[in-house]
Order: sequence, then structure tokens, then C-alpha cells
Amino acid sequence: MTARRRGQRAAARRARPRLVHLTTIDLSLTHLLLPQLLAFRDAGYEVIGVSAPGPHVATLEANGIRHVPLTRSTRAADPRSDLATVWEFARVCRRLRPDIVHTHNPKPGVYGRIVARLLRVPAVVNTVHGLYALPEDPWRKRTIVYALERMAAAFSHAELLQNPEDLPTLARLRVPRAKLRLLGNGVDLTRFDPQRHLDARAQVRAELGVSDDEVIVGLVGRLVAEKGYREVFTAARQLREHHPAARVVVAGPADPDKADAITTEELDRAARDAGVLLLGMREDVERLYAAFDCYVLASWREGFPRSAMEAAAMGLPLVLTDIRGCRQVVEDGVNGRLVPVRDPAALAAAIGALVDHPAARREMGAASRAKALAEFDDRRQVELTLETYRQLGVAPEVGAG
Repeated sequence: MTARRRGQRAAARRARPRLVHLTTIDLSLTHLLLPQLLAFRDAGYEVIGVSAPGPHVATLEANGIRHVPLTRSTRAADPRSDLATVWEFARVCRRLRPDIVHTHNPKPGVYGRIVARLLRVPAVVNTVHGLYALPEDPWRKRTIVYALERMAAAFSHAELLQNPEDLPTLARLRVPRAKLRLLGNGVDLTRFDPQRHLDARAQVRAELGVSDDEVIVGLVGRLVAEKGYREVFTAARQLREHHPAARVVVAGPADPDKADAITTEELDRAARDAGVLLLGMREDVERLYAAFDCYVLASWREGFPRSAMEAAAMGLPLVLTDIRGCRQVVEDGVNGRLVPVRDPAALAAAIGALVDHPAARREMGAASRAKALAEFDDRRQVELTLETYRQLGVAPEVGAG
């Protein structure tokens, strides 16, 4: 390549900085980040998603977002694949020469920050979607997770935290306060607007074969134990006996790479013994929320649960576990109820109270929508992230978008 051509490429990159968002799998790029990626593109960045290849790459590319695969990236605990992924990402960085690397998820959040900084990427940013250890976790897990987080944070230029409860933890780990920025979390309030889906309730309930007098208790999430499915299925059996109008409906993909994946046998038993409707992966979750009467999430660990925010935006009362993340979505007794973790009896009691009291469902649902409008607008996260990029000295030239 001639010196002139190298100069032309450098000038083009200055006009439209190259922004890489790194995740473990392509599902994260589409279901968690796509609206942000499109906003960054429209702001003048050349946006590239890097992750394991998969069926969701087509969605990225249909929206004009380039994808670069990491063929060995996996959510499973596989040290050999993880090491191969590190080297593969290093090769990708050398080839793409990004101006910004923005990392997500536990594993990419560690190796991505380190590799990008060692390769002298001008700006390295990490989003903390929720520290993978909690203060109440066993000391061994906390020691490992916090040590890795502290080490990786030394390689970033900025740490964007979704949950305010993680701020004091990272401060105690001596991550420089100047790096820490509270990002929050949000959803597309135009997509998740109950007024846009008034016809969906009757349509979806007809598709599911659910009668008008049944109360749908909905849950959207990956089929792993950490999401509290076993507790939900136990609660569903209790509801079937004591609150027969309740019908639990679950939408979410299997996640066989995870050690705590819910088994086919467990799903079959939940459907047979508790009447749980299992819908699998759905791309039309906003239509499902419109058909639900209340929403449940019994997770053991969350950063800032997107599905709960979506359900709140759709005006649903919520029953969530009393953990970090869920506490940011539910104000207990106002727009829903918080229940102890791994307590199916308390879960069933809280759901049953809503099943039996439609007026409470309406009141709490209205409060959920109001809270979402006030706190969960994803445009705030876009602007805060763009401001971080600008403060790190990487911004498109005027008119580059």
C-alpha cells in the first residue's frame, strides 16, 4: 500500500471512527445492543459487531451492521476455546485497527479490555452489565470474580455501570473513580408501548388457546436455572391448585452451553404437571407482553433485567426477586412485589395475590408504565455512551454520519 493510500485510509477513519462492540454470542448484539449500535452508526461511527457467529448475524447485517466472527467464542466453560478466542480476537484487532473497542459480557469483558489496550486501541470501554459476583456470594467466587474485574479494569479507559449497586463495589476494588460512570439501562419505549399493541392481546391469547378468564403470568428469558425457572415451575404447580385461573407462559431459548441449563425433562414435567406453556424463542415479545396480565422473574442474579423493564414499559405489574437489578425495576408495593430468592412459596403467594385482584394489577401496571417513562428510556444510555466516546477523544467529524 502506498503512503498516499495509507494517508487516505487514516483520514477516512478520523472522519468516521471505527467502533467495535465485542460480545460472546450474536444474540447479545441483536437483543441487547442493536438499537444502540444503530444509534452509534447514525451518529457517524463505523460500527462492527464481533462475536461468535450464529443465526442472529443476519439481523445485524440486514440493519447495516457489519459482523466479524470469533469462531471459538462460547458461553460454555471451556479454557481451550477461551484461549483460542483470545488469540483470534487479537488477530481481529490487528486487522480492523479499531478506534474504540467496547466490551460486554463476563468473558469478553476480561480478555477484550486486556487485548485491546495491549494493542494500543485508542479508546477501550467496558459496560458492566452486573458484576458476576454479589456481596452475598461465597468468598471463593467473590475473590476470583473481583480479582479478574480489578485486573481487567486496569486496561480500560472507561467503565460504564448499568447498576448503581455495583459502584461502591468497584470503588472498594480501587478502580479509579474517574473511570466509573453510571450508565443505567433502558429499552425502546416506542416499541414497548401498550397503546401500539391494543389488538395483540386478543390475537395472542387466541393463538395460545388461553381463555379470557385466565390470568397469564408471563416470563421471558433464557432457559437456565439462574433465571429462577425451577422456582417458577414449583410455584406454577401451587398456583394450579390454589389459583386455577393462573396460567404460566414462558418464552425463551434453550441455552445448552450453560452448566445450569434447564433440561428437557424439567420442561416436559412443568408442561404436564403445572400446565406451563412453553413458547421457545420469540421475536415478537412486545405482542406477548400485551397478552400477559402480570410478569414474573425469579432470578438469582441480575445486572439490570431487560425483560422486566420491557414488561414495565408495557404496563404490567411485576413479581421479581429481591436482588440487585430487580430492585431498580420494582418499587415493592407500588408497581409490583419483591420476594426472597429461591422461595417458590413466597413467589406463588405474591403471584396469587395479583391473580385474585384485577384492580391491583391495573394500579400496579399503570405505575410500571409511569416508572418506565421516567427511568427506562434507552436514549439516555445512547447519549451517555456517545459522550464517553467524545470525552475519550474519539468522535466523528461533523457531517460524517
